[in-house]
Order: sequence, then C-alpha cells, then structure tokens
Amino acid sequence: MQIPFLIRSAIDDFKRNKGRVFLTSLGILIGVASVVLLMAFGLGLKRYIERQFQSLGSNLIFILPGGALSGGVVGGIQFDERDAASVRKIQNVELAAPIYAKMTRIKGTNKTETYEFISSTADIFTLLNLEIDRGRAYTKSDFEKGNKVVVLGPSAAQKIFGSVDGALNKILKIEDQGFKVIGVAKVKGGGGVGTPSIDDRMYMPYTATLSFNPNKKFFGIYLKANSSENISQVKIDAKKALAKRYKPEDFDVTEQTEFLNTINSIFTILNSVLVAIAAISLVVGGIGIMNIMYASVTERTREIGIRRAIGATQRNILWQFTTEAVLLSVLGGLLGLGISYLVVIAIQRLFPAYINFTTVLLALGVSSLIGIVFGVFPANKAAKLSPIEAIRYE
Repeated sequence: MQIPFLIRSAIDDFKRNKGRVFLTSLGILIGVASVVLLMAFGLGLKRYIERQFQSLGSNLIFILPGGALSGGVVGGIQFDERDAASVRKIQNVELAAPIYAKMTRIKGTNKTETYEFISSTADIFTLLNLEIDRGRAYTKSDFEKGNKVVVLGPSAAQKIFGSVDGALNKILKIEDQGFKVIGVAKVKGGGGVGTPSIDDRMYMPYTATLSFNPNKKFFGIYLKANSSENISQVKIDAKKALAKRYKPEDFDVTEQTEFLNTINSIFTILNSVLVAIAAISLVVGGIGIMNIMYASVTERTREIGIRRAIGATQRNILWQFTTEAVLLSVLGGLLGLGISYLVVIAIQRLFPAYINFTTVLLALGVSSLIGIVFGVFPANKAAKLSPIEAIRYE
C-alpha cells in the first residue's frame, strides 16, 4: 500500500469523525504546547541573562561569598573595606568597588515600591557601564562627604515619581530617610514578567547608607582589569590576597563568562525538569490516542475483514491504522506548535522568549513518535483479526 493512499484513507476516516479527531488531538496539543512554551521561556531566559551581562562593563571580575555561584550553601563571610583595599592594590586592577545591596520599600511622590538599592563607591558607574540620561552621577566628593544622594534607574524613576524628568531633584524616602535624586540612568533594557531589571535599581554612596549597614560589610567586590589579557592573573592574585584572611571555600572569584555559564547551567537543569514534568501530558495524550484507535478497530472490524478478504495483508492493515495514529498525533503537534508560536509573539514585548528550529523539530518528532508508539498496539490488534470472523462481526 502506497503512502498517499494510506494518508487519503486516514483523512477520509477523520472526516467521518471530526469531533472525535479533535478531542483526541487535544491531548497532544496541550502536551506539545506545554513543552514548547517551557523551552521557549528557557531560551528567552538565557537570552535575557546574556543581554544583561553584555550591557555590563568589560573585563569584570566578581568576588562573592563561597557557594553563591554553585547554588550550594552560601558561606557566612561578608567582605569589608580592608578586603576592598587589598584587592585594589593588585597589579593590573583598574577599579575595585565593594557592593552593598538591599531590597526595601522606597517612597516617592507617585507611589511606594519595593526596589533594590546598590551602595558603592563612585566607580560603580564605570564598572557597570552605567550612563546618565538626566542629571549627574554621584561623585567622589559625594562619597567622601556621605551625601544622601541617589541615581535612579529609568523604570524606578517612572514608577516612583511618574516620569523621568519629574524625578530629578526630588526626595525619596528609604526607611524614613530622605535621599535627593540627582540623576537618572539611561535605559539598559531587560527584565519582564517575574524578572528583575537593571532599570529598576538605584545607586548611592555606601557612606550615605551606614544606618542600614553600620558595620560596613559588603556582599561582594567588583573588579575591573585593565585588559582582557590580564583577567586570569588578576583572579589568581585576588585569590591569594583574600586567602590571607579567609579559607578558599569561603569566597569565589570569577569572571563574567564563568558567572554566565554557571547561571545558564542552573537554569538549563531547572528548565529540563520543568519540561520533563510537562511531558507527562504528552503521555496522557498518547494514551488517549491508543484508546480511540482501539475503539476505531472495534467499530471497523467488518471493514478490516472485507479488506483482508479482497487481498489486504496483515502488514497493510498494520500500516493503515499506524498511519492514522501518527496523523492524529502530528495534527495535535502542529496545532500545539501554532498556539505556542502565537503566545510567544504576544509576550515578546515583555520577555525575549523565542522558538528555535530545534524546538520545532523536537515538537513534531515527539508527537510523531507518540503516534507510532501508542498507535502500533491497536494497529497490531487490527492486523491479527481473522478475516472470516471479522466479516461476521456484528
């Protein structure tokens, strides 16, 4: 039996049972859509993280508590000014800035929001490649005097004060302490549903936040090497400098690419687990196809007997019903893929999710495989029916 004939025969049978075909394909549709959307979100998350790192300055090195990158138990150490001073003296280090960050309620004229503020030295703007759109950045003089000034990300300025221009020279309250807005950073992009954005942050001298951080302790220290060729040596020297005060497992010294690879590996594992969970719905859809095909074999027993009587072989019948199961599954896969594509287009303004060629092949390949695996059992039953008994079946 030729493939075109098998396909035409399957389509003719589908036309006679449109409602049943739709309901059978619905299980595969939901399963494929779930898997494809999760993969699209995973790819989007990876792209988002890469964009965030690309928007930062070049030649960066991060010094963080031990375990912060591996996802394990984070060490209890916090860095201080002495640590920052020691790594600042390392050869080929252009800049070094300690980082203190805190999520807290920020009150402005428009509304009160929860944001992350980052306090550091004036070098933070160069380190993170932050450019000023309105006003100015805080300076070394502001840092030395402990001036209560703040530079807002554009999203934070918009939400707290209603507009970027309206934020300049205004006073915002952080835990009842007033800080004057002296500048608004340029848009860096990123962020979206459930993800933080650089544009939502705010920056201030850490000397102005001693009431929040009286012991002058820092979560991390950011370094900038004077060239990409010297990054490896700076990392080695930084580890040696910190090893004088801490155990090697108490801290991590890593560059941007290592940081990005670590985060990507964590999200890849997480996304794989979520896809595996979503794949359960594909198994459920496959069981639905098997049940419908068993019912179809029972309903068409006499048809099978007649076909066998006029010369159809067991192999012909096997291929006929297997083809129908595969087409049902592929139909559900195509519909699921189409719905996923529409959803991804709708959310791309908020989050950079996308569907790549591998995802398309996987969706169609898996749906076809499900049709074969779950369709071959009822097809085999149909093929093994005795022609005489099938014709006499009522």
